[in-house]
Amino acid sequence: MDITWWGFAALAAAAALVGFSKTAVSGANTVSLAVFAAVLPARESTGVLLPVLIVGDVLAVIAYRRHAHWPTLWRLFPAVAGGVLLGTGFLYVAGDDAVRTSIGAILLLMAGVTVWRRRAARNEAKAAATGPDDTAEATDPGGPGASGGPATRTGRLKARSYGVLGGFTTMVANAGGPVMSLYLLSAGFRKLGFLGTSAWFFLIVNTSKVPFSVGLGLIDARSLLLDAALVLFVIPGALLGKACVDRIDQRLFERLVIGATVLGGLQLLLR
Repeated sequence: MDITWWGFAALAAAAALVGFSKTAVSGANTVSLAVFAAVLPARESTGVLLPVLIVGDVLAVIAYRRHAHWPTLWRLFPAVAGGVLLGTGFLYVAGDDAVRTSIGAILLLMAGVTVWRRRAARNEAKAAATGPDDTAEATDPGGPGASGGPATRTGRLKARSYGVLGGFTTMVANAGGPVMSLYLLSAGFRKLGFLGTSAWFFLIVNTSKVPFSVGLGLIDARSLLLDAALVLFVIPGALLGKACVDRIDQRLFERLVIGATVLGGLQLLLR
């Protein structure tokens, strides 16, 4: 691949951001997605980014493996598998412009829905003169809060919808992070449960995408050679994220996730 030193520096910074996002602010790596697509051809960039993401996923699982909520993961996986298959078919026939536009629009829509849902939930809580449920993480470190949890019929339907959308976006452009971040926030996950569940989810899903990416020609010897250099920058980013995560309060954490989603969506939509 013909990459300038400035281009490689941008990719290295984006790889460090992947590590940071995996251990601190999930969804922030949409910025990395945009950087990779700007430096490399958009289609090839997805194949280069995937192994970098998997390394970040491994580091995140090491850090937060005890905080995953497995019932939520098992509920999501069947729908995600369907979304990955749909994404593979879409990627086979669609051009770069169609991919970027569709994913950017989806991210902005999901961010808007999540902001509306959380504002409505806060208004309901104020009207009932009760505070937010802070007991869920104490009784179940990885479990969602009481509001909007996935145990109800509505929750199961929401899990399937987000699962298909997450599988589709992660296969098409490695952009499933914001979709799943919005789902976990809307389901009431607290910080550690959020990070642990997200870490296991993406390690399993991203690893399962490798055969599809190889079959589509997105991963080859050239892309893996570039990955070998870029993964060195993922580790310091992950360590920085782990050091910062305890200093980020829950409300700021949620705002950062939503803000990163909006930023990534706009970058994809406006390119």
